[in-house]
Amino acid sequence: MKSQIEYYSCFNIDPKIIELAGKAEEEVKSSFYKIDKIKEQNQLKVIRAMQLEKLSDTHFSGTTGYGYNDRGREVLDAVYAHAFEAEDAIVRHNITCGSHALALCLYGILRPGDELLSITGKPYDTLDEVIGIRGEEGSGSLKEYGVTYKQVELTQDGVIDDQAVTEAINERTKLIFIQRSRGYAWRPALTVSEIKRVVQLVKSVKKDVLVMVDNCYGEFVEEREPTAVGVDIIAGSLIKNPGGGLVPSGGYIAGRKDLVEKISYRMTIPGLGREVGATLGHNRLMFQGFFMAPHVVAESLKGAVFASQVMKSLGFETCPGPFEPRCDIIQSIKFNKEDAVIAFCQGIQKGSPVDSFVRPEPWDMPGYDSPVIMAAGAFIQGSSIELSADAPIRPPYVAYMQGGLVYEHIKLGVMCAVQELADKKIINL
Repeated sequence: MKSQIEYYSCFNIDPKIIELAGKAEEEVKSSFYKIDKIKEQNQLKVIRAMQLEKLSDTHFSGTTGYGYNDRGREVLDAVYAHAFEAEDAIVRHNITCGSHALALCLYGILRPGDELLSITGKPYDTLDEVIGIRGEEGSGSLKEYGVTYKQVELTQDGVIDDQAVTEAINERTKLIFIQRSRGYAWRPALTVSEIKRVVQLVKSVKKDVLVMVDNCYGEFVEEREPTAVGVDIIAGSLIKNPGGGLVPSGGYIAGRKDLVEKISYRMTIPGLGREVGATLGHNRLMFQGFFMAPHVVAESLKGAVFASQVMKSLGFETCPGPFEPRCDIIQSIKFNKEDAVIAFCQGIQKGSPVDSFVRPEPWDMPGYDSPVIMAAGAFIQGSSIELSADAPIRPPYVAYMQGGLVYEHIKLGVMCAVQELADKKIINL
């Protein structure tokens, strides 16, 4: 039987990298312990939510056609609402991605004459054309429907600029948009405590203003979700954290009951809303994925901490650092050179169980304003809770690594990435 070192040699990993990885693991044990404590809290929360709704295997059956009276679908919505401490939720396999879920919220809540105010700078690239700050006329953007848009940049330290936010709120401001995760920006993700503080701030300026959080990559990273601290609506993707790596497609929306109802009319049509939509046998995986999510998120966080420690020891700047608080599953690594960021992503691909033989290259992806390289050897296409790494090919050449269903795979992927950097003479071991 092969030893662990012999197995690593099958991946052409230099013994010096194996030694480096072992040292990094020892150094971050305290961070691993903190992650496990949060995992336990969230796992209990999810189990309790399922018990409160009396989840049964009868709820795993699917419906067809119109999908009327789908009890499993109703229970799934209620489980999400309980776990996220929200009044209501809708969870559907046919919400195609996180950006789709966010767009449903924006189109469902905003009306002509309203203003959308983003207070964490520009939202993720794929919302540009939804808002109308990029793209062709006639596409049906919010701008074309008479919804105006403003944004407030973060401070140089990457935090919300309170003064600028309060000055930007006016009589037309209907919805405050907050991106919890870092997206393609070199900044820390927002803590739930910071989101709570900001909610209180904006509502002190305008009592009836609504607050929406892009919750992608943030679910189960902390012990609470934004809806537990006064946020009116959140949305995310099921092929990210809450799907637990099992759900093949979908998204969720959670928050105030009246807002969820309005959004459901945009999801289908006014009058029908959430009452239609066949589940086609997807319920079981969505329940089981949600059950697995706290554990899988913890695995991905441990892998991110490990990556941060390894890359920092090699002289690269990382955000967050290995001992800093984590509010999303993303690990940013600054390379400052195009060939280095490409090599890192190609190394991650080499450590994948799927498509390990594929060599990713930068390309002009739809929805992005610069070429992007994406390493993703995933069982589900585009699954960001499985190990992946992507980077826009623009200075300062930052790779964004996220996900990983099991820690051991992330560890291998990072070691393969370091090996790729060494093979290309970008680093010296």
